[in-house]
Amino acid sequence: MKTCAIIYNPTSGRKDFEQHLDYVTSRLNEHGYETTVFSTERPKHAISITKDACRNKVDLLVIAGGDGTFHECLNGIANSEHSPVIGYLPTGTACDLASTLKIPKKVDEALDILLSGEVVRMDYTNSNKGSFIYVTAIGTYVDISYVTDSKLKKYLGYLAYLVTGIKEFFTIPMIKTKIEHDHGFLRGYYSLILVVNSKKVAGFNIVNHPILDDGKVDVVVYRYIPLLNNLLYFISFILSPKVLPGVRKFRTSKLKIYTDHPHKWNMDGEEADSGNLNIQVQKQALKIIVAPSIKEKYFKEQ
Repeated sequence: MKTCAIIYNPTSGRKDFEQHLDYVTSRLNEHGYETTVFSTERPKHAISITKDACRNKVDLLVIAGGDGTFHECLNGIANSEHSPVIGYLPTGTACDLASTLKIPKKVDEALDILLSGEVVRMDYTNSNKGSFIYVTAIGTYVDISYVTDSKLKKYLGYLAYLVTGIKEFFTIPMIKTKIEHDHGFLRGYYSLILVVNSKKVAGFNIVNHPILDDGKVDVVVYRYIPLLNNLLYFISFILSPKVLPGVRKFRTSKLKIYTDHPHKWNMDGEEADSGNLNIQVQKQALKIIVAPSIKEKYFKEQ
């Protein structure tokens, strides 16, 4: 039989995935998988569980959780020789990666895609602060995902993030930065810097037409403009114009960002250290199951 490891976070989202475990395992067994289930018990526990699964060379790794759980599993894979196929069951609050890949939050519908979809090779990114799958960011609002109270997220869902965001509306940072990329460099003061391999970030369309397998990331930087920063965010996030004064967008495979600002980086919704960032895109290095329509839309080189 093919082997499968399920890693689930019991505290993700509405904290009810355990109610679906028997259904998930029985369907996987019907499709020829010998399944082992692991529950995370502490922060970063999924990293060590994933490393063990990779050492055992499992064929399929099912991740049930939010963006943070996926992030931890990725960091377990990135440091392993064997890379299993990933099946994703999004059970977190926001689940930006799942939103981009059109994987529904309903467990039965997500499992349908997992069992009948196609395997694609997706880019991910290594950095001096760890690996990330869909975004790393610094600046305004980027800490919302991990400073929002977990009880609030359980009862309010995505609205809990909006409540926290309102609190940060009046505290816009000014980040002195130098950015080196494939085609040159930028210098200046910025309020928000996004490095994205996704369409969605925090529920908003940040990149209109992402390509997820070309070995590059989209970088979006927002100049610090007193009194106008929130207006820039609103126009950019809600209206998504192609060109907006004060906002620069480009694609690159390598990126170095120099800053001594104390603001910490956000990686896939998880807190990372402050300071300089050095990244390198790992082209088509992660195998993940998606619907055929998503393969045609975002995976142009396969």
